[in-house]
Amino acid sequence: MGARPILKKFKTWLNKRSNAVVPKSFLGKDISYCLGQWHRLENYIKSGYAGIDNNTAENAIRPFIGGRKNWLFSGTPEGAEASATLYSLIETAKANQLEPYGYLRYLFEKLPTTITG
Repeated sequence: MGARPILKKFKTWLNKRSNAVVPKSFLGKDISYCLGQWHRLENYIKSGYAGIDNNTAENAIRPFIGGRKNWLFSGTPEGAEASATLYSLIETAKANQLEPYGYLRYLFEKLPTTITG
């Protein structure tokens, strides 16, 4: 069974339950929130490339998030920004199936000769 019929059943259930639960209850608030965000969930069905979850993005930033404690010792805001930039470059390499060290080496060799002031 594809996602479309499952989401259709889920929305039917939400609509039915929204009239049967107390709006200020936890379930009532959750149902109201879900129905209020339904148009965003429908984008998942309309877009053939979008995944139902954001696990890929979350997994990509997990190492970056783990580094937050280390940024306390970056010394300056500029040092923290440099660390964040480096993490971003490494995760971009991984996302594009590139070996991070080789990617960084290539960038550091080529960028100084390609950027104009």
